[in-house]
Amino acid sequence: MLNIEDLSRIKSVRFPKSVIGYAVWAYHRFALSLRDVEDLLAARGIKV
Repeated sequence: MLNIEDLSRIKSVRFPKSVIGYAVWAYHRFALSLRDVEDLLAARGIKV
């Protein structure tokens, strides 16, 4: 599973670690499609 600290090794991260962590958590926890996760993020005001 993705560890939030591992994101520091990625040089070109466009979003805060908390947003990436939430998207990955939602994707795996609820077996959502990528479009579903995109819709959830959009509801929180995050444009992907």
